[in-house]
Amino acid sequence: MISQLRMYTINKGMMDQWTKYFSDVLIPMQEKHGIKVDGTWVNEAKNQFIWIRSFADAADVKVKEASFYGSSEWNSVVEHARSHIARTEVQAMEPV
Repeated sequence: MISQLRMYTINKGMMDQWTKYFSDVLIPMQEKHGIKVDGTWVNEAKNQFIWIRSFADAADVKVKEASFYGSSEWNSVVEHARSHIARTEVQAMEPV
């Protein structure tokens, strides 16, 4: 299994809008492409959105990300989604 720890710095004043949009639109969209979202969190300062998603292995990451990022659904919302995000950090993780 491979998981991705994803940390997004959200633009000031946009966290409430972002968390609703993420849960209502982006999670179902990812799940449609077989990407499992394990959980979401907001830090205490309410400026970072942290989430984890998981895949079977490295090949699974490539296949599912290609499907998701190449989809018409994602391409129709990508600019709106990115308008909330000031900075993105992604760490790949494997269980020990």
